[in-house]
Amino acid sequence: MIGDRWGVSDSEMLLSYPCDGFVVSPGLQAWRGVSVEAPAEAVWPWITQLRLAPYSYDWIDNLGRRSPRELVAQPEPRAGEKFTASGGRKLGRIVSVEPGKQLTGTIMGAFMSYVLVPQSHDTTRLLLKVVMQTNRWAAIGLSVGDLIMARRQLLNLKQLAERHS
Repeated sequence: MIGDRWGVSDSEMLLSYPCDGFVVSPGLQAWRGVSVEAPAEAVWPWITQLRLAPYSYDWIDNLGRRSPRELVAQPEPRAGEKFTASGGRKLGRIVSVEPGKQLTGTIMGAFMSYVLVPQSHDTTRLLLKVVMQTNRWAAIGLSVGDLIMARRQLLNLKQLAERHS
C-alpha cells in the first residue's frame, strides 16, 4: 500500500507489536522507524512526552503551539491515562505500556505502538506501527497522511533525544 512503510527493514515489519493485539483484521497497517544515536534510556522520556504534545508539525496538529523542547517531569505512563494532547486538549488513551520499552495508545480508532529496540554503540531503533480497521481506500489516504506526520514526529523525537543524551 502507498505510504505504509518508512525507515523500517523487512525484519522489523515482521515483528509482533503490542498494537497488533487490539485490531483483529486491520485495513491499515503502517510501519515507521528511525535510528537514534542515544541509548533507549535517553529516548524513552521523549516517548512519554507524547502525552503532552504531538511532536510533529505543530502548526497543523498542535494549533501552532510548540511541542516542549525540554523534558517535563511527569510520572511513568499507565494504561488508561490520556495518550496525547493537541492544542491543549488531551486525546486518546494509553492501552499498554512497558516502561523503557513500548508505549501503545489509541486515538480516533487507530492503535499505535512506539517500540524501542536497543542496538549496539548506544543506538536505539525507534519503531512505530499503526493499525486500524478501515476500508482499503480510506487506508491509502490515512497511510499517506500518517507517513507525513509520523515521519516528522519521529525525526523530532530523534533530534531531541540525541541533543539531550
